[in-house]
Amino acid sequence: MPEISEVPEETGEKFERISAHTHIQGLGLDDRGEALDVGDGMVGQLKAREAAGRVVSLVKKGKLGGRSVLLAGPPGTGKTAVAVGMARELGEDVPFIQISGSQIFSAEKDKTDILMESLRKALGVRVSEMREVFEGEVESLDIESGQSTYNPYQQQASEARIKLRTRDEEKTLRLGKSVASSLQNKQVSEGDVIQIDSESGQIMRVGQSREAWSGEDADISVSQELVDVPTGSIKKEREFTQTLNIHQLDLLQARQRARGGLSMFLGGGGIEIDDKIRQATNNQVRQWIDEGKGELLPGVLFLDEVHMLDIEAFSFLNRAVEEEFSPIVILASNRGISKIRGTDYEAPHGMPLDFLDRLLVIDTHTYDKDEIKSILEIRADEEDVELEEDAIEYLAGIGSDTSMRYAAQLIAPSNEIAEVNGRDKVDKEDAEEARRLFISVEDSVDVLKKYEEKMIS
Repeated sequence: MPEISEVPEETGEKFERISAHTHIQGLGLDDRGEALDVGDGMVGQLKAREAAGRVVSLVKKGKLGGRSVLLAGPPGTGKTAVAVGMARELGEDVPFIQISGSQIFSAEKDKTDILMESLRKALGVRVSEMREVFEGEVESLDIESGQSTYNPYQQQASEARIKLRTRDEEKTLRLGKSVASSLQNKQVSEGDVIQIDSESGQIMRVGQSREAWSGEDADISVSQELVDVPTGSIKKEREFTQTLNIHQLDLLQARQRARGGLSMFLGGGGIEIDDKIRQATNNQVRQWIDEGKGELLPGVLFLDEVHMLDIEAFSFLNRAVEEEFSPIVILASNRGISKIRGTDYEAPHGMPLDFLDRLLVIDTHTYDKDEIKSILEIRADEEDVELEEDAIEYLAGIGSDTSMRYAAQLIAPSNEIAEVNGRDKVDKEDAEEARRLFISVEDSVDVLKKYEEKMIS
């Protein structure tokens, strides 16, 4: 049971973990489904974003059965960003599972089992029940960080203090590690109206408070609503909606058969999930839906580097994507004509033609300098880094000459150098120093050529 307790009001330094696509809030489309030049953290790729928007619309209407989507384009052209944007558009509770084509090869589990597990993790079930919750507007939020248990060089949330208010009451809560991590994953911020399940720690973001919202500087995503500040007590009974994925239900069925246990989250090691268990789970989900107790949420399985799959994996996916309980499968590849693994045949994107024929293909193109500049400005804002105009122009030039990813990775080191030099803003000299310290792929190739004879091959 997660630790949630009331504490005296305190303040602390806010910790935020920034990932490569934290800034993505949607596809950046208008009411007609046309892409804005800049919107929801997305820049450029207008055609790809509009096509992705049509796919989202088809999924919501249940008209994409048996089909998947392929994002094809050179490296660093926003394929993952488009996939994340699609997941955001589908809804906050919609599962989004990302794996690489090379992850399915394991000495312990069969590759088809890994693919099936990933497919079922990307299928959600929304179940409603009466729960005791803490509900209110977030007035302040402080997340404390600590050293990761598994990686000493990585920081993770250790606990959080959150102050909630309604029109009639204010309370400050101390939240344990799991709930603090959930707050980060949900991107909860001050001004949001949220619900916290007191028993499970499940977080639900209702929307943003009308009182906290400022029309001039607020960033409201397409899926977020403006709501009133709740009334009454902060701790109350309310109908609470919880989303589980189908794989979690499979584990529950397997444990019930193995030892009659009801614990779903004590680890899945040593538990075998066969077709009979999956069928029992499917029947249970159908019963919930028929009785009005549950709702099926087809999520997104994003399979990157799909060219790494072999012919057997493609044969399995051929059947799996057409089943009744199947999520939307988004594939990504940066390969041209290449060999299909496990065969001697070459095909577009390294994929069998019969499987490729089932896909809706969305192409992405390289970014120009202006688009790279806009992306870097968004990334700098997300990382809370202030850039001088000459610095952003310099980094945009680097992104145009080398890669956008490399330019984005230089933002944090440039800011560190600026702080050491006593500056609040990053200027061109700081960016040049970061460029000198951290070389690009092209520079690395030149170094290899220079010292080729001394390198071990």
